[in-house]
Amino acid sequence: MICAVYKSRRKVDSYLFVEKRNEFERVPEALMEMFGAPELVMMLPIMKRDHLGFADIKKVRSELAEKGYYLQLPPPKVNLLEQHKLEIGYSRD
Repeated sequence: MICAVYKSRRKVDSYLFVEKRNEFERVPEALMEMFGAPELVMMLPIMKRDHLGFADIKKVRSELAEKGYYLQLPPPKVNLLEQHKLEIGYSRD
């Protein structure tokens, strides 16, 4: 299976994988509104890949088969100051 990968112009580092190029019928309307006008990044032979950069390849394949799309969002930003405070045991109490 070759899927199409689109990036969002509204949401940085957000990608939408769909089964076929320019076919968004199975993607919920609310998601498409949030995502904005999709910009094609690449066509990807998903069955020939054993991994992807940030997404779990098995989950991508599964969701494409079940839902017809997969949405990849960026990882949450880490507050390095708060993380450091936790590591050193700092507490305001």
